[in-house]
This record gives sequence, structure tokens and C-alpha cells, in this order.
Amino acid sequence: MGARARFPKPIDMYDLLATFGTNILVTEGEEWKRQRKIAAPAFSERNNRLVWDESLRVVNEMFDNVWGDKDVVELDHVLDITIPITLMIIGAASFGRRMSWKEDSAAPTGHTLTFKGALRQVSDRLVLSLLFPQWVLRLGTPGMRSYARAYEELGRYMDEMVQERRASTKNEERYDLFSSLLDANEGQLEGDAKLSDKALLGNVFLFLVAGHDTTSHTLAYALIFLALYQEEQDKFYKNIMAVMPEDRAPTYEDLGSFSYSLAVFNEALRHFPPVIGIPKYSAEDTVFTLTNAAGEQARLPVPRGTYITVSSSALHHNPRYWDDPDAFKPERFLGNYPRDAFVPFSGGPRGCIGRGFAETEAVAVLTTIVSRYKVEVREEARFAGETFAQRKARLLKSQHSLTV
Repeated sequence: MGARARFPKPIDMYDLLATFGTNILVTEGEEWKRQRKIAAPAFSERNNRLVWDESLRVVNEMFDNVWGDKDVVELDHVLDITIPITLMIIGAASFGRRMSWKEDSAAPTGHTLTFKGALRQVSDRLVLSLLFPQWVLRLGTPGMRSYARAYEELGRYMDEMVQERRASTKNEERYDLFSSLLDANEGQLEGDAKLSDKALLGNVFLFLVAGHDTTSHTLAYALIFLALYQEEQDKFYKNIMAVMPEDRAPTYEDLGSFSYSLAVFNEALRHFPPVIGIPKYSAEDTVFTLTNAAGEQARLPVPRGTYITVSSSALHHNPRYWDDPDAFKPERFLGNYPRDAFVPFSGGPRGCIGRGFAETEAVAVLTTIVSRYKVEVREEARFAGETFAQRKARLLKSQHSLTV
């Protein structure tokens, strides 16, 4: 607690993620505690069960209604499936709105875009809100105007959902994050401050951004690694077959059996953490004691106000903590591993509140896909003769926007 107070988060760096309203990521101190107290119960076992069920539904619907009876499916880019998969899962498990692969493209009355269309555009191009105010986007290029319309449409959908839930006379139990957050807020004891509607929407919007973009890309990295390292994919497949129920579809209760699936996901996260740096600043004058590889120590003065970044990527590849750090070895996560040197979800009290959501989703998706299809790199004449190192570099070439 003392260290957290001495090295708080520079919340001004997170202004973009307050685009729909304040939330637990962009607050500190007592306001963060208040928001987390209300938001945390939404990430429940019941929500994780919903995540599991929706993940299986979405992937199996892709098999049945998109891929059909094809023995071989060719993709130009792996994100062509991981982005819509995570978008549809988060639509159901976060907003309580099921979407399908063959959804009608007609927008409902009062809207110019479907919920799915608005959600996809905003989540894919959110960085525009960082670069330009809304009035500039409305007057800008066709792409900017299209984004501005999607942004306004998503805000309208979210406002409607708040009013719809409040006006509903049905006393049905719903476990999506939006409903759970609304229920927790309405159930605050007298005298406890509630979240404003803007803060409610801000937190749900954060769940969307943090949960969709990050998971879709991590799943993509995991599938690429499995395609590159066929021997690791074989181990993974054999493990799935060994623990998969023979007489039924796997259920949420089976989640713990698929430890190898979580290991694959974690190893992809180790190589490509969605956020490559965890920003902090020093609230007081202090001194760091550093030790190099030879065991020699040095003292580094850190004046008050100094910005500090914990490099998650460097930490994840530090040979002091990880054996053969550049290799893809999911087994390293099956036993004891250096948990303090693994920070894709940050750590401590400010650790990602949606970690269980992401892990449940990833295990369900990876297990379902690899149990049915072998993942390979498509052979193309223009890349004939490339070495393994060249192929790996080509497939894993990345850039950094909001996340990696």
C-alpha cells in the first residue's frame, strides 16, 4: 500500500479512455476505491459462466454458419476471425446483446447503424478521439465522419440501455457486466455515493475497449505461434483430447481442466503484452537500489515528480526470470513461474479487474478451435525459401497504437 501511494498512476495519460466518462482506470485515490467497489462485483462467477457459454456459441456458430462443411479454411489474416469473435462475446457478456455472424445489416428505428457496426468501428478506431475533438471529426474526411457517426450511435445505444434497464418491470437476473454494474450502483446503501450515468457508461466503455482489442490480438498471436511451432500445437491438441469430455460439450465447470489452454494464452501474453509499459510517477524523493547481471549494486536517485515506466516487454524477456525467453514454451506456465515478472494484467490492487473474463474467453476459444482444426501457415510462392526466422518475423510484425 505504501509503495502504491509513493508511485501513483499519472492519470492524465489516460484521458482517451475517459471518452465516454470517468472510470476505474482513469481515477486514483478515494475516487478509484469508490468506483472499484461498485464495479468489482460485476466480474463474478456468473459473468464468467456467461463468457464461457457465449464463447462456445460464437465459435461453433462460425464453424456451422460461416465455414460450413469445409475441411480446409483459408484466412488472409488471423484477425479476420479473432476480432469478430471477441466483439460478439463482449457484446453478449458485457452489454447483454447477442450478435451473430450473419446479423441483419438494417439498423433499428432511430439509428443509422446496427449496434454491432457502431461497436466495431469505435473499438477499431478509437485513437481518432485522442487526435481530434468530436466537432473536427464531424467535419473531417469521410473516414473521420464515419467514425464520428459510429461514436455518437454507440453513445445513443448505451444511453438507451441504461433507460431500458431502469424502466423494466421484469425482475429477471442478468449477468452481463452492464446489468450487474447498474444493479450494483442502484443497490448502493443510503449515504454511499452512486456513480453518475456518465461514470456508468465510462466503465462499461472501458470494459469494451480493454476487453475487445487486447483479447482479439492476443488470440491472434497465440494462433500464429501455434502455426509456427507445430510441435507445441501437437502437445496442445493431445492435452485437449486427453481432458475433453467424450459424451458432451465442455462446460464452465471443465475450465480448470484446460490448464494447457491457459498456458498457451499466457505464453502469447508473455511475448506480446497488450500494454508494453506501465506508467507511474514518484510522489516523493526516493532512491532505487539496482542490481546488474553480475550482481553489482548501484543507487539511482529518483526525484519527486519523476515519470517511471515498468517495461512489461523487457521484464517478460529477462533471462534472470525466464529460461530461454525468446522461445515459445507454454509448459513454463504449467508449474511454478515467476508471477512478479509476469504483468500483462499489471499487478497489485490496480491489476486488471477483467482478468478472469479474458482468461475464460481465451481458454474457451483456443480449446474449441484447436480441438477441431489444425492451424498452419499458408504456403505462398512469394515467400518460398524464407527461413523460419524470416517467417516468424513476418507473421509477428507488429505496431503499437492503443495496444500492441
